[in-house]
Amino acid sequence: MEDTDKYLIHADVTAEGVVERNDVVGAIFGQTEGLLGDDLDLRGLQQSSKVGRIDVSINSQNGQSFGRITIASGLDKVETAILGASLETIERIGPCRSTVSVERIEDVRAAKRRTVVERAKSLLGAFEESTMSSAEIIDAVRESARTGDITTYEGLPAGPRVAEGDAVIVVEGRADVLTLLGYGVKNAVAVEGTNVPDAVAELTGHRTTTAFLDGDRGGDLILKELTQVGDIDYVAVAPAGKSVEDLSREEALSALREKVAHDLVVEAGNAREAVAATDGSARPAPPMPEHESTNPATDEPTAEPAPRAGPTEPSTPDLGPTEPTPTAEADVSEPEPTAGTAADVGTATEADQDSVEGVGNEDGAEDGSAADEADEATTLGGHVEHVIGDGMEVARLLDGEFAVLAEVEASETFDALAEGSAVPATVVLDGELTQRVLDVAAQRGVGQVVARTTGEFVKQPTDVRIRTAGQLPEASSDTESD
Repeated sequence: MEDTDKYLIHADVTAEGVVERNDVVGAIFGQTEGLLGDDLDLRGLQQSSKVGRIDVSINSQNGQSFGRITIASGLDKVETAILGASLETIERIGPCRSTVSVERIEDVRAAKRRTVVERAKSLLGAFEESTMSSAEIIDAVRESARTGDITTYEGLPAGPRVAEGDAVIVVEGRADVLTLLGYGVKNAVAVEGTNVPDAVAELTGHRTTTAFLDGDRGGDLILKELTQVGDIDYVAVAPAGKSVEDLSREEALSALREKVAHDLVVEAGNAREAVAATDGSARPAPPMPEHESTNPATDEPTAEPAPRAGPTEPSTPDLGPTEPTPTAEADVSEPEPTAGTAADVGTATEADQDSVEGVGNEDGAEDGSAADEADEATTLGGHVEHVIGDGMEVARLLDGEFAVLAEVEASETFDALAEGSAVPATVVLDGELTQRVLDVAAQRGVGQVVARTTGEFVKQPTDVRIRTAGQLPEASSDTESD
């Protein structure tokens, strides 16, 4: 009945004697029966669920009884009012005289409406408080995406590419990592203070590392410790007085583009002074070629970079000896011609030019294979032809005179360069030149590398001349013509 209640009839009852609940209920049914006709008979209305349960509470005191009658009605307001008025016709309850007075008829739906109104007010207030502008919605979603991308490396806040990339950016705190993530830079790791963790120090030894520091004393202290415990390749610094987390996208990417080699920072004694020295007194880190992606979010070139010769290394002649070629008349190993005819002289000259390396030799009897061996021993072209042309799958380490310092398997090139006692001037590699091998070659001071192919370079040092075997004859001829 509770679901169909529309009204509640509240009536007070008084009896001149002691009565109980059952007496009151019996009097209600007995004295109203037939009073209002069949349509409003109380028993019939209860059976059809148009009237609910009759609740009676009664107390007795000093020989009198007082109580309250409550009847739930599903009838309309007129019928309910008639039913309530019929209760006041009750004059006796049990053996006692009594009176029943209807106090009020309550509209249940009005009470529900009041509850609905109060609840709607509270819901509306909560709704208005949680309303966000478009800008706030965009910022919230962006922040969620940035926070979702952040990971950890050995317990330190880091971007998702730190664990697997070839390059890493070391910053001060978690907020710096989040800021760079928002700008698309996903290879940053935080040191979380001036005490550089061992995990970061070890990581710098295996990756191309850029220290991106705040423009304050804290950044200077972190750089000093990184210099002592790690291996830093480049240094980028925020403007004076600013932190990395405070930089706009343009400021952050500009600072990364203007990074300088770490050795120049050491010479200048201050990172900001080294970055500011753009008049030629300090050489900034090499810019990425135009055909590579300049977006630091990828940390990978979008296309294979074209190998280029380093501008700081002079071209090394590699197609023969540097001494002038002696003429046939000056070659003491040649027998004197029996006839000084022009035909004889021409024949001798052609023979000399067929084997330039054989001219001037005491025996004068070396054949073509002996000349090839001389080339191989004294020229870069000979080493390249022997190592790469024959597909030996080795790396040959040469000194400044192209003498062989060591020869190792191509897969062991990195270890040979990193652990070798002598620093080679040239490396001839029958394989692909990777970023890892190129970095260690630059660190050890190798002048040039000739490889079968080159990989995609994230960072290309300017101090190492890089060529492939296919480029070698063209580069050599250009050098001679200059």
